[in-house]
Amino acid sequence: MDAISKLYETVSDRRQHKSEGSYTCYLFEQGLDKILKKCGEECTEVCIAAKNGDNTELVNEISDLLYHITVLMVQQGVSVDDVMAELERRSNKIGNLKKFHVTDKNT
Repeated sequence: MDAISKLYETVSDRRQHKSEGSYTCYLFEQGLDKILKKCGEECTEVCIAAKNGDNTELVNEISDLLYHITVLMVQQGVSVDDVMAELERRSNKIGNLKKFHVTDKNT
């Protein structure tokens, strides 16, 4: 089992079995708005770490973001298999470069 699947199982277990002092349990108790707020904060911190060129900090922030995204997935009933299936579907696409609308600024 990969690390993401293990994390998902742990987060799911925390949701079902409350544990005193668990940050994961705290997030579930606070609800969707708190979970979304933390996802947004962590995403911003990933961007800042990347912009600063600090790969050690970037790895830490990406890990934090993946944890909070996993909490969101469990909260919303989205499984790792759901996400992996979508990624697999996308990996089979060929020539999916987005076409951007070009305006003629000379007219």
